[in-house]
Amino acid sequence: MSFRYQQLAGELQQQIEQGQYACGERLPGVRELAKRRALSVSTVVASYRLLEADGYLQANNRSGYVVTARHQPPPLSGAPLQHSVLPSSVSSQQMALTLSKAAADPAYMRLGAAVPAPLYLPQHALQKALQQVIKAAPARLMCYEASRGAPELRREIARRMALQGAVVAPQDVIITNGCQEALMLSLKAVTQPGDIVVIEAPAFYGLLQALEAAGLKALALPADPQTGLAADALQQALAQWPVKACVLIANYSNPLGSLMPDADKKRIAQLLAERGIPLIEDDTYGDLGFAGPRPASCFALAPQADIFYCSTFSKTLSPDLRLGWVIAPKHTAKLEYLKFISNISSAALPQLAVARLLQSGRYERHLREVRPLYQAALQRISSSIGRLFPAGTRVSQPQGGFVLWVELPQGVDGYLLAQQALGENISIAPGAIFSPTPAGSASVFGNFIRLNGAVEQDARLERALQTLAQLCQRQLEAAKPA
Repeated sequence: MSFRYQQLAGELQQQIEQGQYACGERLPGVRELAKRRALSVSTVVASYRLLEADGYLQANNRSGYVVTARHQPPPLSGAPLQHSVLPSSVSSQQMALTLSKAAADPAYMRLGAAVPAPLYLPQHALQKALQQVIKAAPARLMCYEASRGAPELRREIARRMALQGAVVAPQDVIITNGCQEALMLSLKAVTQPGDIVVIEAPAFYGLLQALEAAGLKALALPADPQTGLAADALQQALAQWPVKACVLIANYSNPLGSLMPDADKKRIAQLLAERGIPLIEDDTYGDLGFAGPRPASCFALAPQADIFYCSTFSKTLSPDLRLGWVIAPKHTAKLEYLKFISNISSAALPQLAVARLLQSGRYERHLREVRPLYQAALQRISSSIGRLFPAGTRVSQPQGGFVLWVELPQGVDGYLLAQQALGENISIAPGAIFSPTPAGSASVFGNFIRLNGAVEQDARLERALQTLAQLCQRQLEAAKPA
């Protein structure tokens, strides 16, 4: 026979384990719950303290009792040792198209593509800005915008870059259709088909698609889950191969979520500059750090180096805006020409609307509001993985962004899991597509998957994670010798 406080603790524990209370979420206040359940305050306090002792709750002087990440799975280990890293052609990225289709289908639980759900985006502020532009400048929307982009937006981006420690002229900002186009224009500006490009491993599959389209060879260097690409590994590669460019995500990489230390950023920029090799920096997630000030970019830390700075508003404002930009003062004229012959210019309406958001300060307010939401979402999904998935599962510990890189036990095929999950109306990204190695072969990331955390944190998500865990377990059981 148990006491009433133990019964209440058991009920609350079950609710936490079922996902009714997310990691970091505050439980009802002691007096509130006592009144709601017709219990004494001392009974509720005893229940909360019991759950705190078991690791389910943490007392917070300002917020009462909050749910802790009791079931966090083990973190990923460091970057694998380099044995023989060779340049390779990029191919078999068709799975990414399947993910894109699933990301647009509401019938799917969209854990595959890194696309934020609407609740993480400033819908009303963006709608208002779009309406204001349509009303104020209808004639402006009836012709092509300048190839470099709207002066208003280029000016606001230059101002934001200055706040990050990078002084740039607005005329050096080239507006693109998302960061993907920024990367492709940068690669076209400094490479020819057949050239070798250093990338991180695992690498954002959008970059791999760009390399494949340009006919380039990827030299994929293992990245540490916490600190990203190591300068020593890059130095060895540069000494061995005729590298023409290097592409990296120094701030909250996709898919690892790693943050490169400033010292490594400077050293990598220096190593490349000494050899006359341009650095293409993708800073898509730089605005989405969970703690401290915004991290510096390589571009800001090494102003004399030959760096193409690429970024986008797709992850912070709206994917459908298709607004990104590239800054490379030494190559502005060439980038403008490449943009012009590619698609003339980007649409004026979203450019002018985003310029208004930046000027008003609403963009910064949105970032302050959404960063803790992303952090809590990733903590909750990570905790569910630790509770549901087979033993041996490891999960990244992102310091920003909203994706998780999950290492599944040996014996689980991430590519097969992704195909099985689609049959359950769940999209995930198999680890193989984050490597230049063809997805159907024995990829070094064959037992990995990437999950998008920017989704509704509800019962549907919990069911999807339970289904993925069950599919993993079935693969493990099927692999056991008879």
